[in-house]
Amino acid sequence: MANSEPSDVLIVGGGIAGLSLTLQLPGNARITLIAKAALDEGASLYAQSSIAAVLDEGRDSLAAHIEDTLRAGAGLCHRQAVEHVIRHGPDATRWLIAQGVPFSREDGPDGAARYHLTREGGHSHRRVFHAEDATGRAIVGALQNRVRSQSHITVLEECIAVDLISRAKLGQGGPDRCVGLYVLDKTAGTVRTLAARHMVLATGGAAKVYLYTSNPDTSTGDGIAMAWRAGCRVANMEFIQFHPTCLYHPLTKSFLISGAVRGEGGVLRRPNGERFMPRHDPRAELAPRDIVARAPSISR
Repeated sequence: MANSEPSDVLIVGGGIAGLSLTLQLPGNARITLIAKAALDEGASLYAQSSIAAVLDEGRDSLAAHIEDTLRAGAGLCHRQAVEHVIRHGPDATRWLIAQGVPFSREDGPDGAARYHLTREGGHSHRRVFHAEDATGRAIVGALQNRVRSQSHITVLEECIAVDLISRAKLGQGGPDRCVGLYVLDKTAGTVRTLAARHMVLATGGAAKVYLYTSNPDTSTGDGIAMAWRAGCRVANMEFIQFHPTCLYHPLTKSFLISGAVRGEGGVLRRPNGERFMPRHDPRAELAPRDIVARAPSISR
């Protein structure tokens, strides 16, 4: 293992999940945060307009948000998990606001400023908080600034996690548990060994196993593979999101067209100008993403 003093917590992944956890751990903990590229690179950065939460139950309700989510999940959602996430969503959103995330505002009917809420597919109300149309960038920027200002947090960028180190791999007896991590330092070109008392994988998904995806090049499933090799259970791998509205070109990366465009009245048409979503769902372009994604292939 490394000769340096082990971190109390080693977090692998510099997206919103990793950054948020880093900021919510005790201030007296020695924390190391690892990012495989620059800290402001990754899937979180490219999220454009979607944080749905009900902060004003006079205009919306938690019950409606829950039912919308279950309906969009087409019977595959775990109701208890859905209820937990949505009931805690308002507090999580307020926490982001307290960290300095500049969600877009507008003047209300009384002239007072309020948050501008938009609507996206699957939602029956306007409940989507956004920062213009670059919400991920705004959140990552605010959280990154807070993380970099904390003296008890060490940030290691351009470091690719290679494998978890467990007691069993070291030939140690007793209950098996992770005690560290091998990382490839891309800048130095060397493999480093980091020790830690606690490990957290916040490494995102594996969408880059597909040739065409709106996800960035960093979404390569490293954390899932490391967890599997360490003996963790892996489930629900079939749930990979394909965004239904991308600007496709065969010679370059697909460019995401935000779902907020449909939420604000944008319609989908074929090259001949024909609109096709109304025949597939009464919500038309406001149907959930899975329905919108499948519609072109079944409406020829």
